[in-house]
Amino acid sequence: MTSTQQYLTEHGIKPSVQRLAIMQYLLNNRTHPTADEVYQHLLPNIPTLSKTTVYNTMRLFVEQGVALQVDVDERNARFDGVVEAHAHFYCRKCGCIKDLPLPQIRGVDPEASGFTVEETSINLKGICENCRNAI
Repeated sequence: MTSTQQYLTEHGIKPSVQRLAIMQYLLNNRTHPTADEVYQHLLPNIPTLSKTTVYNTMRLFVEQGVALQVDVDERNARFDGVVEAHAHFYCRKCGCIKDLPLPQIRGVDPEASGFTVEETSINLKGICENCRNAI
């Protein structure tokens, strides 16, 4: 069993050819793709792949905790195969999304307030270094 197969199985996901290809794409391409981008990239190698399969698989991956849905781009849901806690930076000019270490939030201790944190989402927006240097 490959590590991707094992990873999906450990998260309660039956590893089909399509699911393995989609998960592998997310893990190998840290571009935070949309479901349509994943579909377009995989279609030449999997001609029987449908957009519905990609959308349903992405939803399943998010539900089972093997991918994150990144809602930093107002127009498109994007997906991330890195599920460890981290922040995202979205460039308003070129649209790139970059992973950032999760910043420290001083004075916030949710557990002291009785909360149980299950998900953290910090999204920063601005102009990336490449776009800023191109001005």
